[in-house]
Amino acid sequence: MSDLKPDLTSDLDDKIIIDSSAWVHPTALLHGHISLAAQVSVWPHVVMRAEMYDIQIGARTNIQDFVMVHVGAGTSTIIGEDCSITHHVTLHGCTIGDKCLIGINATIMDGAVIGANSIVAGHSIVTEGSVFPDNSIIGGSPAKLLKSRDSGAANARNAAFYVQNAANYAEGRHRFSAAQLADIFGEGQN
Repeated sequence: MSDLKPDLTSDLDDKIIIDSSAWVHPTALLHGHISLAAQVSVWPHVVMRAEMYDIQIGARTNIQDFVMVHVGAGTSTIIGEDCSITHHVTLHGCTIGDKCLIGINATIMDGAVIGANSIVAGHSIVTEGSVFPDNSIIGGSPAKLLKSRDSGAANARNAAFYVQNAANYAEGRHRFSAAQLADIFGEGQN
C-alpha cells in the first residue's frame, strides 16, 4: 500500500468530517465543508470543493473515479444513501435522493433534484432547477423523464458492491472473492 494520504486540508476554514468506516483514496482532493457518512467510498482522482455551503454524502454511497462534486452559487450538494455516482460525473449544487445511480459522464446542475430510486443515463445533462420525482429514468441533453420505474433495489445492490470493493481496497486487495460476489449478487451469479 502507498504511504500517500488524501489531501484533506487546504486551510483553517475546512471542516471535513469522515466517518471511521468510510474509505477515501489517497489521490482524492476534498476541500471546504464536507461530510462523508458510514461506509462511503471516494475513489481515485475525485475532487470535492465546498468553498461556501456544503457537500453531504449519505451512507454506503460511492463516488467513483474522476467525479467532480462542487457546490452551486446558492446551493449545497447533497447525495443520499446507497447511491452510485459513476466515473466522470459532475455534480454541481444539486440534490440526489437515496438509492440513485448517476451514469458515466452525466452532469447535474445547480438546484436540480433527482428523486429516490432513480437512474440518470450516462452523458445526460440535467439543467439548473430541474426536478424529477422518485423512481425516474432520466436521460438526454437536456435531460427528460424517459420512464418511471423503481430502481432502488438494483441501485442498492450496486452500492453494496462498492462497499465491499472499498473494504477490499482498504486491505490492499483489488479483486473480489467468489464468496464476496455471491453475498452481493446471490449464489451462482457473477
